[in-house]
Amino acid sequence: MKFYTSIPKSLKPYYNTELEKYRTECSNGNFKSAWNHLERAHIIGQKYPYAHTFVHWKMLQFGIKIKSGKEIIGQIPRLIFGGVKSFVGKIPVGNPGGANVPPLKPFPIDKELQDIFAKAGINLV
Repeated sequence: MKFYTSIPKSLKPYYNTELEKYRTECSNGNFKSAWNHLERAHIIGQKYPYAHTFVHWKMLQFGIKIKSGKEIIGQIPRLIFGGVKSFVGKIPVGNPGGANVPPLKPFPIDKELQDIFAKAGINLV
């Protein structure tokens, strides 16, 4: 069994870019776009416990900001268990991480994100 820890240096700039775009869009009141960047950060970082847990923390904060009970309640178990599942390599690849989708369901990864993983030399399987 492979244990994952930190996000690779080759992938971290892409993850950080998505989080920065999230912050910018959120501060400008563009909540739909902000959420999209959080989902992208989730997909990029979900194999790595700290990155994965941090995105769920940001999703919980976002749910509080927009006063979404569904998102707040949905993020709590994801926040608790997401990082653990990352650590042991049991993640639903491509899952965007929001409470609007089943937490264990894999999703197809769009071409742009696939290209990011390829550039970073990261195998999605």
